[in-house]
Amino acid sequence: MDESSFILGVDLDGVVGNFYGAMRRIAAEWLNKPVDSLTEEVGYGLEEWNIAEFGGYDRLHRFAVTQRHIFRDMEPVTNASAVLRKLSSRGIRIRIITHRLFLKYSHRTTITQTVDWLDNYDIPYWDICFMADKGAVGAHVYIDDAPANVIKLREQGCRTIVFTNSTNRMLPGPRAGSWLEAEKLVMNSMEEWKTGTLDLFGAPLAY
Repeated sequence: MDESSFILGVDLDGVVGNFYGAMRRIAAEWLNKPVDSLTEEVGYGLEEWNIAEFGGYDRLHRFAVTQRHIFRDMEPVTNASAVLRKLSSRGIRIRIITHRLFLKYSHRTTITQTVDWLDNYDIPYWDICFMADKGAVGAHVYIDDAPANVIKLREQGCRTIVFTNSTNRMLPGPRAGSWLEAEKLVMNSMEEWKTGTLDLFGAPLAY
C-alpha cells in the first residue's frame, strides 16, 4: 500500500452505478413483464422478481452483460461521479474494487464495458481490481453495498461504510444513504488518518 496517500476502496454496482435500476429494466424485458410489475425493494439475488423459473440470476446477469451491455450503459448513482472527483482532487486515492468477473467466458466484455463506463462519466481512479476478496486489496476505508462483502470486510478489520439500498438495511452502520453523506464519512476518516487515530488498514470501526 502507498502510505503517502489515503486510499478509498470503492465498489461499483449499487454504489457508483445504479445497477439495480438498470437490471430492473433489463429483467422486465427478459421476463416479458411490465417494469412496474417488478418491485424496487429487492434482495441481493433478486428473488423477488421470480427469476428462478427463467434460469436464475446467473443467466439473467449474463444476458444483461453480453446482450444489453449493462456495465457500459447503466446510469451512475446520483452525485457519485461529482463526489468522487472532489475526493480525488483532495488527494484521496480512489481504488475501484469489484467482483464483476464471477461468470466464465464474459471477462473481456465485462472489463471493457467497465473501463469505458468509468471514462465516459469521468470517474477518477488510480487502481481497478477485479476480485472477490476485497479485504486483500489494501484501503483505509471501503464503501460497499453487498451484505456479504460488508460483513467479511468488517470481520477482517476493515473500516467499511454501507451504501444503503434495499439489499442491506439489516446491517449496522456506519452507512451512507447518498454520496453526499458518503463524502462526509470519507473525509472524517481521512482526518483521523492524518492525525494518526486511524491505522493503516482502517481497523477501528467505531465512529
